Amino acid sequence: MYIPVRCFTCGAPVADQWDEYESRTKGGAKPAEVLDELHVERFCCRRMFLSHVNVMDRIVKYTKL
Repeated sequence: MYIPVRCFTCGAPVADQWDEYESRTKGGAKPAEVLDELHVERFCCRRMFLSHVNVMDRIVKYTKL
């Protein structure tokens, strides 16, 4: 699934920072440091990044044509 556009709790936009977060954490940076540098300070918004599971690749295998 895609990252939600806004935080479920406070409504702050989070999707615009997802690409930067994902590329930097895959590069070996610590998630907490990346979120601090992106100025994601609320716990509810940080949860959106830390708990997101990208399952789109798995779902695409089972679509009907």
